[in-house]
Amino acid sequence: MNKGQLIVVSGPSGCGKDTLITAILERMGEEAFLSVSMTTRNMRGDEVDGVDYFFVSPEEFEENIKNGQMLEYAKYGNNYYGTPLGPIEKLIETGKTVFLNIEVQGGASVKKIYPQAQKIFLVPPSLEVLEKRLTARGTDSVQEVETRLKIAIDELRRAEEYDYIVVNDVLEDAINDIMSIIRANQLKTDNMKNIISEVVNNA
Repeated sequence: MNKGQLIVVSGPSGCGKDTLITAILERMGEEAFLSVSMTTRNMRGDEVDGVDYFFVSPEEFEENIKNGQMLEYAKYGNNYYGTPLGPIEKLIETGKTVFLNIEVQGGASVKKIYPQAQKIFLVPPSLEVLEKRLTARGTDSVQEVETRLKIAIDELRRAEEYDYIVVNDVLEDAINDIMSIIRANQLKTDNMKNIISEVVNNA
């Protein structure tokens, strides 16, 4: 069995990251997972530990930071939020593909701690299309849409930091593009060493 992989997906708000990742997870079934974040805030309502978040104490979170076990993190108010490396590594060791849906700022941190990660930047076909998508959601005011578009331009300028760029115009095409990236990465020499060893040892 070859090792799994970490797929980092970033892109401007409104470019369809959540929809795309959800569709790929459904297609891949038990072969893929979405990374679960860690937080020090209290559990709310019907949230489940290990499903919605990993809920930990501030001391445990800070210990993870100290030991280099956080791919990225930030503090909002009195609470930490971030991506723990341990659960991701366990899934990858069993051959799973793990998706991390993260902002551009966090994406830069991931590669430093986990250089094997494959980073995909998702872009809209045009800013006009992005504006229509943001407006169609009906959750933001005109001013908020304009602010998101300005942020999107700044984020697009950082797309060159990523390994792959996928245009999300037709959803099915974008899904196939990312599935192709996943398959190609599975066949990389570093990820196929276990297969080679099995073949040689069974000769």
